Amino acid sequence: MIEVKKKILISTGGSGGHVIPATILYEHLYEKNDIIISTDNRGFRYLDKNVYKTLLIDTPKLNLLSLPLNFFKILFLIIKSILFLKKEKINFLFSTGGYMSLPLILAGKFLNLKIYLLEPNLVLGKANKFFLSSCKKIFCYTKQIKNFPEEYKNKKVIINPLVRNEFYKTKNLKINNDKFHLLVVGGSQGASIFDKNLKKSILNISKKFSIKVIQQTHLNNLSSLKEFYAKNNVECDIFNYDKNFIDKVAVADLCITRAGATTLAELSTLEVPFIAVPLPNSKDNHQFENANFYAENNACWILDQDLFEEKIEQLLEEILSNKTNINKKIQNLSNLNFQNTWLNVNQKIVNILDEN
Repeated sequence: MIEVKKKILISTGGSGGHVIPATILYEHLYEKNDIIISTDNRGFRYLDKNVYKTLLIDTPKLNLLSLPLNFFKILFLIIKSILFLKKEKINFLFSTGGYMSLPLILAGKFLNLKIYLLEPNLVLGKANKFFLSSCKKIFCYTKQIKNFPEEYKNKKVIINPLVRNEFYKTKNLKINNDKFHLLVVGGSQGASIFDKNLKKSILNISKKFSIKVIQQTHLNNLSSLKEFYAKNNVECDIFNYDKNFIDKVAVADLCITRAGATTLAELSTLEVPFIAVPLPNSKDNHQFENANFYAENNACWILDQDLFEEKIEQLLEEILSNKTNINKKIQNLSNLNFQNTWLNVNQKIVNILDEN
């Protein structure tokens, strides 16, 4: 008997923090299901149209001032979504959060579809909170998620943080570096504070320790940053966006990073200790909460952005001078990832869909 594939639509958009988890969900589900990923124009940066079936739902940003002007556009997108969901005979609708999913979730609710949410952050997002009453289940990374209404706690499904399958395959790879490899990651939207305020500290550190810098920077900053390190004889690998980001992480001894949920999960899976500098204006301070989860398990350092320029050089020198602390954090990351496998995460997701 031929098994009929379920049809699933994954709604996402905006930054890599939303889109990358959507592509990982796709990886978990595509073998036995027919999947379409919807996104806004910004999200297409992270999607290969040759790999994924896609749908453009370019939801305008919502606020009180723009809502009257955008009302008819949103209404049009809801109608478009209803027609599309009916035409494609979608069975399940997934959302990775964000206002981008509004038209599709409302359309799915109108059609009485099974709706599932994913909350990658440790603070429940406003869009996911708004749609809790409409969903079957919401996948979270911890029971202690902030701002979660008690009345919907039975909808939580706790899974390990979503990372791509290749991170599990690379997990036990041993790399012996002749130099200390420092990875600097600003996230999908970059971090100007790392571009402007870090290179002098790294230069000073390089005079005391043998290091190689692997740094993500803004496209406009690529040439000048390469020239700065080359002029000062600091070995470097400077990049903007790299689809093979895993290769950068695999060789890192330490990472300086923002605190997006996916980036921290990738570092954790590969047991790379990190210094998190949470974005101070992230919604509901979710980047701090993401990092604090690891800090409470003594698996990372957190540095306030306001103190970054003042403290980062001292902290780096302390870490490189005494490897005891960094080795402890590596062990604690290993403990956090005990029994964390692609198969375990996959079975949890698939089982929930089959049950509902």
